[in-house]
Amino acid sequence: MSKYANILSIERHRINIDGNGVRTLVCFGGCPLYCEYCLNPQCHNIGSHVSYSTVKLLNEVSVDNIYFMATNGGITFGGGEPIMQSDFIAEFCDICPNEWDIAVETSLNISSDKVIQILPYISSWIIDIKDINSQIYRKYTKCDNKRVIENLMLLSELSLQKQCNIRVPLILNYNTEDDLNKSIEYMRLLGFENFDTFNYVLR
Repeated sequence: MSKYANILSIERHRINIDGNGVRTLVCFGGCPLYCEYCLNPQCHNIGSHVSYSTVKLLNEVSVDNIYFMATNGGITFGGGEPIMQSDFIAEFCDICPNEWDIAVETSLNISSDKVIQILPYISSWIIDIKDINSQIYRKYTKCDNKRVIENLMLLSELSLQKQCNIRVPLILNYNTEDDLNKSIEYMRLLGFENFDTFNYVLR
């Protein structure tokens, strides 16, 4: 029986964004975080979501198969927090072409069991870390970052650091450049080496 998930949006023909080649970004509804400057606040509004089965999603995104195949592109799952829908992602990956590149944009603030479930399918991880400092993280997201740390350690122990691109933002009124550098230093000690630093643009 096909699994279902609430989809917030499907964005096609993204070139060398969110992964290699031509990509389709599939954004799920739902997120454990309540970030002050959230880029997709509608993820918490169930009325803005559309229910998709894995088969329906596959049929919709398959129109771009020729682009995926020609550019080594594929699907990037975002959100919201996509790993909340790990069952859906795993089933989708089981029925989509093996040649499609699968990436995930995540905060990693999710149960490690769900992360482990999708590990065999994901070629690249785009991780929005916010800040490693637990007080800064809680102030900004209204959540604890214990699971984030646990999942970073999990990816490190599995030697997946090279598959991870970690976004470390400077967040107005929440952290400083010194805080940002401390976050990067902590993650370098875990073997991560690909970082994207930037300023959050206020909405």
